[in-house]
Amino acid sequence: MVREAALPLDATPRPEGAGPRIAMLLPCLNEAASIGEVVRAFQASLPAATVYVYDNDSDDDTAEIARRAGAVVRVKKMRGKGNVVRRMFADIDADIFVLSDGDMTYDASKAPQLVEQLLEEELDMLVATRKPTEKAHRAGHALGNRLFNYLARLLFGGHFTDIFSGYRVFTRRFVKSFPAVSRGFEIEAELAVHALDLRVKASEVALPYRARGAGSESKLRTFRDGFKLLFTFLLLCKEIRPFAFFTALSGLFAAVSIILAYPIVVTWLETGLVPRLPTAVLCASLMIFAFLSLASGMVLDSVSKARHEMKRLHYLALGPLLPQSEPD
Repeated sequence: MVREAALPLDATPRPEGAGPRIAMLLPCLNEAASIGEVVRAFQASLPAATVYVYDNDSDDDTAEIARRAGAVVRVKKMRGKGNVVRRMFADIDADIFVLSDGDMTYDASKAPQLVEQLLEEELDMLVATRKPTEKAHRAGHALGNRLFNYLARLLFGGHFTDIFSGYRVFTRRFVKSFPAVSRGFEIEAELAVHALDLRVKASEVALPYRARGAGSESKLRTFRDGFKLLFTFLLLCKEIRPFAFFTALSGLFAAVSIILAYPIVVTWLETGLVPRLPTAVLCASLMIFAFLSLASGMVLDSVSKARHEMKRLHYLALGPLLPQSEPD
């Protein structure tokens, strides 16, 4: 087992006039079958980058194999991709961060292309959307991916077509302004929503996505993780778009109250009979909840706007990607 030791803050020292510092980030859990090859592939494609492997308390030799391949290794005991990515973003300092997986499903040779596109288009995040080869996706995962991408566009807008891609490139100001809260693989959806919330410049590029190699198993569980994602989307919507969230909740309460009250009112008008007290109380309570939800949405919308302004100011305070040279 590799002991958890302090990492240097800087991915690589940058001499005056040199290019950006690049950190290659590989969160891993039980990827002994592929991590050595992945580390060597990214070292070959990004020779100027420092490759970091954060082992998420694996039961195999992932950490030791990564260390022998030349990566800087740390062990994060608390399992969950969100926990690992949050720790990586906190520990490591660089100008450009490349995030990928340790299972050889992504093409490491395309990393320079991603970095170059990020710089040329002055983006803050570039997502490598997945073009699956044969049998790279399970049928249930492919369908769920399409549904959740549609839901994300419906709730938060934007243009993302693959919010769950694990292959991304970020600027420092994006990484250091990202208030990660997710514990699991929901972190990828949270990254997309953060970009949409701050309205930073982000884009996508389609790259091949391969099936896992022998000895590597997916950590996803279709139904369990699907419900987690749905809950995460609702939570993010409540935090970022509280007025829309609570207005929808208010409309739901009001609609149910009206539906339940309709036959009561009709009966009273036709017969003059007073409805039973419990039914009337239920209808009145639901309508009260509707008004309370609407009021909560209005108040929390102001709070959300203040939080958005604070995040935006922090993002701006981090400065440009590279120090700006003085004009001649």
